[in-house]
Amino acid sequence: MGEIQADVAAFAPELLADFNKKTGSAHGLRVGEEFHITILGPWNGSVRVTEASATHFEFITLEGHPEAGRIRFEAHYLDESPEVLRFEIRSRARSRDGLVAFAYNTIGVGKRVQEATWVEFCRRAAAASGGQALGNVVVETITQTEKGPNEHERHA
Repeated sequence: MGEIQADVAAFAPELLADFNKKTGSAHGLRVGEEFHITILGPWNGSVRVTEASATHFEFITLEGHPEAGRIRFEAHYLDESPEVLRFEIRSRARSRDGLVAFAYNTIGVGKRVQEATWVEFCRRAAAASGGQALGNVVVETITQTEKGPNEHERHA
């Protein structure tokens, strides 16, 4: 996690999501620091660090980002297998407007770019850990309405 926090940009595929720190120290992550992300297509935006510890960090999206929400990166050992380290990225977000929702959900281009970005991020995190991935990256999407979850999609 320390290596990821020291250089978040190195873990994201630059062609899909290029992270550039706008505020803060050159290395590491501290609460309040901000990144501008150049995202494939017309979907650039900025995020701010809201949490940072030895095992996780979290970003919230800022005004102008294609999504409104937060994303958490976490590494932890499994209770049932304490020798196994799990790296997870969890996002809770909604599209900022109808155009973004159309591109993300209807056309699917935004969803594919975002998924490819985070899958590659996970692969790079596994490689940097010094261990090996125990399987494919699993992507799980839960679509939620005001009434609760209504669609669940999972694939490796």
